[in-house]
Amino acid sequence: MASAAEQMAANMSWGAFGKASELRQRILFTIGLLIIYRIGTYIPVPGIDAGALRDFMEQAQSGIAGVLGMFTGGALSRMGVFALGIMPYISASIIVQLLSSMWEPLKQLKKEGDAGRKKINQYTRYGTVLLATGQAFALANSLQAGELVHTPGLFFLASCVITLVGGTMFLMWLGEQITARGIGNGISLIIFVGIVAEIPAALAQFLASGRSGAVSPGVIIGVLVMIALVIAFVVFMERALRKVHIMYPRRNVGMKVYESNSSHLPIKVNPAGVIPAIFASALLLLPTAISTFSSGQTGPIMSTVLAYFGPGQPLYLLFFTAMIVFFTFFYTKEVAFKPDEVADNLKNQGGSIPGIQPGKKTAAALDYIVTRILVMGAAYLAAVCLLPEILRSQLAIPFYFGGTSVLIVVSVTMDTIQQVQSHMLAHQYEGLIEKSQLRGKKRKKKGPARR
Repeated sequence: MASAAEQMAANMSWGAFGKASELRQRILFTIGLLIIYRIGTYIPVPGIDAGALRDFMEQAQSGIAGVLGMFTGGALSRMGVFALGIMPYISASIIVQLLSSMWEPLKQLKKEGDAGRKKINQYTRYGTVLLATGQAFALANSLQAGELVHTPGLFFLASCVITLVGGTMFLMWLGEQITARGIGNGISLIIFVGIVAEIPAALAQFLASGRSGAVSPGVIIGVLVMIALVIAFVVFMERALRKVHIMYPRRNVGMKVYESNSSHLPIKVNPAGVIPAIFASALLLLPTAISTFSSGQTGPIMSTVLAYFGPGQPLYLLFFTAMIVFFTFFYTKEVAFKPDEVADNLKNQGGSIPGIQPGKKTAAALDYIVTRILVMGAAYLAAVCLLPEILRSQLAIPFYFGGTSVLIVVSVTMDTIQQVQSHMLAHQYEGLIEKSQLRGKKRKKKGPARR
């Protein structure tokens, strides 16, 4: 039998959506900020030679520039004000989270609740400014070395760095505003919109390659079928759960007596979501983004790094896999699902796993269960992210597409839809409560019945 929440979800309609004014305002607010982001990707950095940049990007589209373009929504190929994208913020988040699990002062900040979280977020913003400044300065130097600017010099360096750093900080602010006042996770939605905006052009280019004979029709059909299968697989794995049986004994709370009952603790096969793939991609892009525009004028060390860590190369795939596995375990146990905290919450609520004592033994059991689940979750993430990379390099597809982009699009879509449903359910519950209160008031107005 369906639960009350499932029945309410089944009764959702466009009429109910129209009545949810707060949800509608949140959605419109999110769409408005995302439109501002898309407009910013078309505003160029001052001093860029548009023709030379266009010729260069046409040659590099299937390589690392395609990876960078995926995360910047095409802003990098047009050298827009958002050319650095949100990657400096993601890189700073990685560094701060790693430090918060190893450095004692940050560990103490994490235990201070909201106040500590605000300080950690502030440190992340400072790190974003530093990383964005360094990347912007190196990128501006690379643009000059590649002869992709009109008037190279100190003025161009200063204007380019200020513009790119300001664009990244503005994107970070947009993401925070979407998360706080809109629908969904703002940072993930910004990456999502950038990927979706590039899909029509990539698809048109892919089909044009098939018409010209550069790609066989069999390859085109195979790629489309593979994408459909990967999407279905991602949806299945993102909804997969491991249910841990929980028992609650009979207990007295105030004047009420609660009978013993049982429930379950749902643990997702992939509790970290799309975060490990984004983090791993950010680290892979860090050494290569700087030298993208240097037109072969990099030093011997950077040339070696680019040769071995280019998309599709064995070391690239090996490093990508290792980073996905590491961040899957790290992010899950440090952020998404902490066995110690879950065990403490169960103990405070009087719940326990059958046959296991509350406290440390429950935490150890949950840690064991989560570790086994994460083996499957990390393997799933690595397979989804690496399979398209391998096929793209083997089939010589003339544009970049990766499993990371498919994973981001599907995961963010599911998460956003789930948040919309949660707001709809909350609105329906509020409507039911208001109706019950109104009925109660009407009944109170009636006088006592005559005998």
